[in-house]
Amino acid sequence: MGLNILGLDAAKTKDLAKDLNNLLANFQTYYQNLRGIHWNIKGKQFFELHVKFEELYTDANVKVDEIAERVLTLGETPLHTFEDYASIAKVPVGKNVSADEKAVQLIVDSLSVLLQIERDLLDKSGDAGDEGTNSMMSDFITEQEKTVWMMKAWLGETTV
Repeated sequence: MGLNILGLDAAKTKDLAKDLNNLLANFQTYYQNLRGIHWNIKGKQFFELHVKFEELYTDANVKVDEIAERVLTLGETPLHTFEDYASIAKVPVGKNVSADEKAVQLIVDSLSVLLQIERDLLDKSGDAGDEGTNSMMSDFITEQEKTVWMMKAWLGETTV
């Protein structure tokens, strides 16, 4: 197939875009989970968690856009329907979650799935010489690992 306009192997780039679309679908599910727990959280930790969940969904919204734009940069079309997202996402769906510990655990479980996808993309983008995707994944991973650590600490768990 040869090189594309970015100087990357066209076949590897097409595969990376497909994997980025998978990440996009999972990030959209994560984002919706965050919106849901932000809206529905109850209990004595309401004020603390309501603000934290808003911070997280605002960040996730930015990342959704960055992922979609990376797919476009690689010459492909980002997924953009809930039907597409639901058909491939592996992030657990949190429906009617209002308890504080259950909400925080949903974040940990969701980030665990995202980190697996991102690590796979990190390896593949490194192999393809795609520094743009590689850098994005590295940044996402670093930030999300810290969030997992903080959420686990909030839950009172000492190991990641």
